[in-house]
This record gives sequence, structure tokens and C-alpha cells, in this order.
Amino acid sequence: MDLNLLFNPSSIAIVGATEKEGKVGNTVARNILELGYQGEVFLVNPKHKELFGRKCHPSLEAIIEKVDLAIIIVPAEAVNKIIKKSSESITNYIVISAGFSEIGEKGKEREEELAKIARDNNLNILGPNCLGFINPKIKLNASFAGEMPVPGNIALISQSGALAVGIMDMAEKENLKYSGIFSIGNKAVIDEADLIEYLADDKDTKVIGIYLEGIKDGKKFVSAVEKYSSKKPIVILKAGKTEKARKAISSHTGALAGSEQIFSAVLEKYAVAKAGNLEDFISLLKIMSLADSPKNEEVIIITNAGGPGVLTTDAFEGKKIKPANLSDDVKNKLRVLLPEESAVENPIDLLGDAREDRYKNVLEAVKKEKAGSVICVLTPQDQTPVDKIAEEIIEFKNDDQKNVVTSFIGGEKIAKAIKKLSENNIPNFSFPEQAVLALDKYFCWNLRSLTSNSSPRLDSARQAEGRGKIDISRQQKVLEIINKAKAENRGALLFSEAKEILQMYGINVIESQNSDARVDIDFPAVAKVDSDKVPHKTDKQGVVLNINNQAELEEAIKKLKNKFPGENIIIQPMLERQMELIVGIKKDDIFGPIIVYGLGGIYTEVFKLAEFLVPPLSVEEIKKSLIQGKLGFLFKETRGQKPYNLDEIADITIKISQLALEIDEIKEFDINPLLIYNDRRKAVAVDLKIML
Repeated sequence: MDLNLLFNPSSIAIVGATEKEGKVGNTVARNILELGYQGEVFLVNPKHKELFGRKCHPSLEAIIEKVDLAIIIVPAEAVNKIIKKSSESITNYIVISAGFSEIGEKGKEREEELAKIARDNNLNILGPNCLGFINPKIKLNASFAGEMPVPGNIALISQSGALAVGIMDMAEKENLKYSGIFSIGNKAVIDEADLIEYLADDKDTKVIGIYLEGIKDGKKFVSAVEKYSSKKPIVILKAGKTEKARKAISSHTGALAGSEQIFSAVLEKYAVAKAGNLEDFISLLKIMSLADSPKNEEVIIITNAGGPGVLTTDAFEGKKIKPANLSDDVKNKLRVLLPEESAVENPIDLLGDAREDRYKNVLEAVKKEKAGSVICVLTPQDQTPVDKIAEEIIEFKNDDQKNVVTSFIGGEKIAKAIKKLSENNIPNFSFPEQAVLALDKYFCWNLRSLTSNSSPRLDSARQAEGRGKIDISRQQKVLEIINKAKAENRGALLFSEAKEILQMYGINVIESQNSDARVDIDFPAVAKVDSDKVPHKTDKQGVVLNINNQAELEEAIKKLKNKFPGENIIIQPMLERQMELIVGIKKDDIFGPIIVYGLGGIYTEVFKLAEFLVPPLSVEEIKKSLIQGKLGFLFKETRGQKPYNLDEIADITIKISQLALEIDEIKEFDINPLLIYNDRRKAVAVDLKIML
């Protein structure tokens, strides 16, 4: 898509322009005519010959001159006809009109027709059901939001027009300046992925902020963030964490929200910063637009108030960034520079009577410390010269390579200083916890972007491992097994079938025998039902444990056959359980197959110690996730307990990742439990479930 003329048009036609106050067509027309746009503007409304003292055209076809962009603000039932008729001469459209997929089946059909018109005629269409867009650089407000934002370097993409208006209104208070504001609405043609690609090459955009309610095309989204997220920061705030919220989304824009954990895993893999809430979103846009990314994880805290200093230090709990350990040389200097009652550790407490000279001296003293960032915390006490202290912080920032953020806590007394700090690219946060969180997420983005999967180094590693290649012969053998089960109208494979598949991928599976054959197995043993109709055997009392002899075995088989008539019963040895994991595949509707691993056994859903990985994967990625994730404790020596075999678990996980990539017919798959040992015994898959 070439979106340049859409967002930088030399001429615009407004279909549905009107002089009636309160109408969207009136607001859009006035915004374009009165806020400084210098291009040609054509008004279209068959009911008028003149509007706003200008000629009004009866239709788009009646305009003789070239039109770069047509804005459509008419009833939904007329939209498709208007675009189809004008598509030979006009390529770019904004459809502000509502009445599409967000209203139900009839609207969905209308939207699908609109998308087809766009495909057939190679059209760029923003919307429908959208606010429009704003390009402050050329003073173009092609939306029904008021005012013209100050030009800057934040590109805001929003699936909610109302939220975009609210964030715009925060601009002055939060010192946010925009390179562009884009409302994507129902995303019939242009979506967030297209805009990421467009904005990645926009020299005026430093950070891309996106509010999403759902993603329609997961592959397209992944392709965009994989390619561009390390080029410039992308911050995403996504709604729909709860089932109730997902239902609300469906009625609002017709979008489908994916799993929150899976979405987080996708963002983590491709170095996209995830905002936890709207406050977090604004904080990240602010720091990423004004400051450079932190060079390392160490932070120096300077404060004139003990309480806020302690709160700032507490905010580092669970973060990647950390308070720096000051050198003895710096601490000795601080003891000379500061009153005896001051704290010279980190945080450095300058005391409540600190004036600008104290801030200046301390900032000068920490210049040579290796810490990459400084947080200056201030409360405006009666003797505090806030503006002069801000000047000293600005001078330090201009003279040093450290990342500088502030948390000036207050209201009117600090307003002028905050504005001055922002003008000098120093972000201020109302509360120190916000400053620490934003700095941490910025640091984590930079860290991930350097090692993201778009890195040629990781791509080479993956190819060297031979994991990215599809084994056609193996794939065909697996599909033969699956197709047989489908022909028998089974929703899941039998244990023997799943075992055969896993053995093709080199995964060790427990010995198993069918109860209808002569059973020759060591005791103790386990008997269990093996049926696609009983996916949760333990919950349905479909497992008998600790069978110690032949008589108990026969009794267990009889019991299970009575409870599950006509179903297959299998017998397995009762293995020692040292540690149980779950490893499997979940096929997400949006992003496709996702690898899930975590603490297994009967408490899987109780403790929820699970991690999500997005294929394709490298061994390096898997090991990093295992070590740094919720199961990291397994791979460290703790209280004399030997660590478990990291290489073995990573190898099993990457084999399952390959299964996920090769076999699209698998809806869900898990090994639960996968028994692992921290001695020389090999990990073994005990219970298998492959859902089709």
C-alpha cells in the first residue's frame, strides 16, 4: 500500500459536507477549511449548490479536478455505491460513516462488500466507522475531532475514535506532541499493520502508540512488528482482557479479541512495549517521545524529600532496572557537598531545604558514574526554587549522556517548571512510580529490540539448527494418522496414535499396553481410559493409580470398562514423579499455533505457572524463556537440590514447536505430565492429548 497521498493529500473532497451545526459533515468541513490546510477542498452534497461560500458539487464524478482523498460522511447504505462509482479516478478514501460490522450481520455484509470493492479497484480506505485522521505537519484535520495538535513525534493509532479524542485533549497537560493521529475504526481495508509499515519510514515519527480492541489478521500484524519494532518503539494498549470486555468489543467494532496471554507473548517476542492501562500508555508515549532509551539498567535517584525517595526506591521491585550502587569516591564527595543529615546512598536525599546549588553540585558529582539514568524527585516546599532547580536539571541533561527523567510532585507550583522540562526533552511524571515503570519498559524495549527475532543472528541460528524446515515425509505420515481419526469422526487421537506421532519427533513416551491384549507390565501400574470423549481423565475418575498386582489390575480394568462402556482402556507403569511439567500447543484464532509450557500434573490450572512462546523458535529463545520465566527456579541449584536439565527441556520444546509448524490440523495438544528428573534419568511423556 502506498499511503502517502492518503495522509498527505494536495486535494480533498468532502462527501456529505453541510452547514448544519452539530452534524459530523459540518465539523469535518470546518476543520479542513478553517485550521490551516493549504490544499484544494471540494464540497460534495447534491442538496446544495453552495456551502461555506464555496461551490458545492452534486457528486464526486462532477469534480473535474484531480482528487487525492475523498472523505465519505453519508448514511452507510449509500457508501459502497459512491466509492464504486468514483473508484476509477480516486484511490484514497476515509469512510467516517457508521453502520457496518459493528451493528451485526447486515452491517458485516456491507463491510465485506466495501473490502471487495477496495481489493478489486486497488483502493486505500480508512475506516469505516472511524474518526478520520489528523496530520499536524500540513495542518490537516480530516476528522470530526476539534482543534489542531502541536506537531511532534508521536504517531497515535486508535481503534476507538472517542479514546483518540480523549488522548488528544491530554496533549497540553501531558506535553504530548503528534506527528499524526489515525482512527482505524472497523479496519475493513487499512489496519494497524499497514500504518506501522507506513510510519516506520516517517522521519517525523519517533514512537508509534496503538490502542487496539482486536486483531483480524494475526500473520499480517506479526509480519509488521517483526520487521519494524526494532526500528522505532511501538507501544500497544489492548482492551479485552476479560470475557465481558471481549463481548463488549464485539458489539462495538465487530472485532474479535484474542487471548491476553498469547497477545502478550507475541508482543514480547517481537520487542513491542505493552501498556498495562491508559496511564501506562501515556507514560510510555511521553518518555519514548522525549528521551533516548536507557543505556544500562542502573539508575541514580536524587530527591529533596525522604518519603518520595523511599517510594521511588520501592517502585524498582520486580523491575529490570535497579538503583545504582554509588562508588565510594562519589559518596565521599557527597558527604562534603551535603548537610550532615543528608543521605548519600541511593536515593540521594538533599533534604527539604535544598536549593538549586545543591541539585547542581550533586548532579555534577554523579556525572562520571556508569549509571545510564537519573530520576530527579522534587516536592515544592516553601523554600524550594522549583524553576531554578528545573534549569539546573536541564543544564545537566544537555551536558551529559545520561537519560534524565523527573517526578515533580504537585500542581500549580510546578506547572511552569514541567513545561520547561518538556520543552527540553525531559519527561516529568506526576508520581515516582510512573517514572520508574516507564523507564523500565523503555529499557526492556531497547533490550528486546537488540535481540528480537528480526535479528539476522537469530535467524541464522534457527536455520543452523534445521528447525525452520518442514519435513514433508514426516508431515505426510502424521496427516495419515489424523485423517484416519477424522474419517472415524473422532475429535482427538488415541494414546497409541499420539505416541506414534511424538516418536517421529524424537520425544520419549511412556510404555503403554491395551487392556484387551495380554498385559505384561511391571507393577505398580496405572490404568486409564483412552477416549476422545474423556479429555480430562482425572476429573472424570478415568484413572486408577497404584495398581500393585494382577488382581488389582483386573479389578481396575473392570471398573473403568463399567464406567466408560465401549471405550479403550490402557495400562502403563507407575513411574516415580519427581517434577511434572506440561508442554503443549494451543492454536489461537488470531496468531495460529502457540507453545505453552509450565508446571504440570493435576495442579496445572490451579497454580497457572505457565509461559507462552510463539513459533518459529530457536533454542536460544527457549532457554532464555525457561531461565527467566516462572519455572526458572528448576534450573538453579536451590538448598542442595540439583538443577534440572535445561538442554533436555529446550530440546523437547523445540521439537513440539516443529510439530506445531508442520501440522496445522492440531487444535490443541499437550503432554501432561511430562516427568522430568534432575539425575541421569530421561524425561518421559506420560499422558498425551491431541485434539483435532
